[in-house]
Amino acid sequence: MKTRIGILGLGGVGGYFGGLLAKAYFESDIIEIVFIARGETQKAIAQNGLKIIDNTTEMIVFPTLVSNNPDEIGELDYLICATKTYDIETSFESIKNCIAKNTIILPLYNGVDATERIQIEFRENVILQGCVYIVSMIESPGVIKKIGPYEKLIFGSKDGPFSKLNELQSIFKNAGIDSYLVANIEETVWEKFIFISALASATSYLNQNIGGILNNPENKAVYISLLNEITAVAVAKGLAMPNDIVAQTIIKLEKSPQDNTSSMHRDLLAGHKTELNSLTEYVVEQGLKYGVATPFYHKILEKLS
Repeated sequence: MKTRIGILGLGGVGGYFGGLLAKAYFESDIIEIVFIARGETQKAIAQNGLKIIDNTTEMIVFPTLVSNNPDEIGELDYLICATKTYDIETSFESIKNCIAKNTIILPLYNGVDATERIQIEFRENVILQGCVYIVSMIESPGVIKKIGPYEKLIFGSKDGPFSKLNELQSIFKNAGIDSYLVANIEETVWEKFIFISALASATSYLNQNIGGILNNPENKAVYISLLNEITAVAVAKGLAMPNDIVAQTIIKLEKSPQDNTSSMHRDLLAGHKTELNSLTEYVVEQGLKYGVATPFYHKILEKLS
């Protein structure tokens, strides 16, 4: 029996890492990669494959199957989810029959509440925690553009089966994915959340890219205030964050392309639905729950709402 891996959400994250998996296991005798897509994306990939533009190189990959029909897809051993956070619940509606009791689900979202939300939908399944560091986006249906050299996928679980976690890590490594199976996954996911939440909130509120945040003292002060607020929330939740997490996060941002911005800011500029609830409002709600003041997050939420 082949190991069957579904990729749900073929945006910058799912498209890129799903593309690496499809390339590595094209016509494999042991692993099948299934892209779960519909509309123009499904049509483009079925006809022309998925194109990945990576700095100065391009590659075109083909999955074993690209479909949104649960009868065609069948049961999956692993499901990697990378839709927008506001689509978490609705994205599963058409493929519930593809998720068996033994299907292991790996969420790769910007927020930190995905595992909990998916567990409500699939109470008997193992839901991992995960996050990625990458700058990538949809250029057009079936075309993913990655910017810069940095890419990393991190995942883990408090109680997931060790053999399955190791199997998935081997699958990633054999596909050339820079992946890490870590024990302290909740803290690791929150480190990423601190980075992306403060950046998304600041860039969207100030209407600035990364350079505009870092090179303007007033903008940078807003960004640092957000970092301090969200870090205080994480500590209040009992998470063991590094003492220098704010300094670490600023260094990460300084290493990012200065002309880039957050996906939430890009969505806001394009008039699309944003992930404000998961990236900004969630911090305000957790602050209220744990008695932590979040005045800058609150101000940004009020403006962007």
